[in-house]
Amino acid sequence: MNKKKSLVDLLIHDLTGPLSIITTSANNLIKKEDKYGSLTERQKKTIDMILRNAQKAQTFLQDIIEVYRSEEGILRSDTFFIQDVLRDAVLDAIEIVNPDFTEELVCKGGTENIKDIFIERGISIEIVGRYQGSPFVHDRNKIQQILRNLITNALKYRKKIVNIKISGNDELIIAVEDDGTGIPFERQGDVFKRFLYTKDSGRGYAGGFGFGLSCVKSIVESLQGSISLESFEGKGTCFTIKIPPLTHKKSI
Repeated sequence: MNKKKSLVDLLIHDLTGPLSIITTSANNLIKKEDKYGSLTERQKKTIDMILRNAQKAQTFLQDIIEVYRSEEGILRSDTFFIQDVLRDAVLDAIEIVNPDFTEELVCKGGTENIKDIFIERGISIEIVGRYQGSPFVHDRNKIQQILRNLITNALKYRKKIVNIKISGNDELIIAVEDDGTGIPFERQGDVFKRFLYTKDSGRGYAGGFGFGLSCVKSIVESLQGSISLESFEGKGTCFTIKIPPLTHKKSI
């Protein structure tokens, strides 16, 4: 067993279990007061913080697992409507950027008026072409992960607006655009490098370790797709993904 496979096995078997226990236990403390007793507001906020961070860790762990599976050529064959996956990805991305979003969503009556909620947050969605009404065949988890990472990135760097457009009559075309300050031309070649730390206070965001976009690129390429970016300083950035439908797969 090589070192890479050993690490992935560790992540899957030795970390997913404890993280699930943490999230389940935190949820029980909040939702089952009849069994565990009532909590003060300070205690509830502390448990909420534990729960949010455990869920972030689960998301990051799932990203790592999906990248590994992609690099091994392991794909699922799912049939799904892109609007459903896009909706879930946008909700995930908003919650990552704004951890209080779930509580706010509950106060507004859930996802019944989801389009209005997205518009209020400056997120516009347009779906045209074949996949407006027909299902797409590919690995649903990986498509959702690609969308979640791109939308999270756009939400972090935008000034006010994020535009998401889905199109294509054969291959699926995803374009995610923000109105942020853009990426300097000399740095555009670095955005897909894994674990490249960046810090750009001028964008109003502290940056990170470059895993999200490198993760997207790795998964897109494993799906026989392509990714490109167009960015101009002061005018924002647009990432475009093109993915053909799945025709064959390697079983999990």
